[in-house]
Amino acid sequence: MTMQLDRAALIVVDVQNDFCPGGALAVAEGDAVIPVINRLLPLFAVRVFTQDWHPADHLSFADSHAGALPFSTIELAYGEQVLWPAHCVQGSQGAAFHADLDTRSADVIIRKGFRREIDSYSAFHENDRTTPTGLAGYLRERGVEAVWIAGLATDYCVAYSALDAVRLGLGAVVIEDACRAIDLDGSLEQALTEMQAKGVGFARSETVTG
Repeated sequence: MTMQLDRAALIVVDVQNDFCPGGALAVAEGDAVIPVINRLLPLFAVRVFTQDWHPADHLSFADSHAGALPFSTIELAYGEQVLWPAHCVQGSQGAAFHADLDTRSADVIIRKGFRREIDSYSAFHENDRTTPTGLAGYLRERGVEAVWIAGLATDYCVAYSALDAVRLGLGAVVIEDACRAIDLDGSLEQALTEMQAKGVGFARSETVTG
């Protein structure tokens, strides 16, 4: 890749217990990304971690809607919303970062999804597409021109973050072997197609050098 890492940030997306094997919304092989991410962290001058941080009655939870099944969809004020099993509830063990993830080098932790009425996939915006997390301003002030993205899940929070980065004028690269997908009803293929069309780059971790 041609982008220089001295003007780049690594965004580590939602490597939390509930998204890893045994968690409430486990991504297959979700914990396999951890050693890859730990190897990448020292290569970047700016390191951002995101953390899903939901209230127990979040509207994206199937339990918050009588008779609703997990992975069904409803319409909320901002559009279609997948109803997930309750996960990453604020202060719970499921919301904690996986113990093997090296969080010591985090420059900033962005918590998202803490507003009951709005889900949040992207590191940059809530799902209403207008409520910012504050990350864009932080990266601007740090002089970041490109983001490299790792974590969970490729087809949701990673993809939304990459697409938002491009919309904000940043270069964006998804580190493929440092991500895993949910792949709900073809969501992985759809996300990859959209990212490629919008100019998101893809790389393997062994090609990332400082």
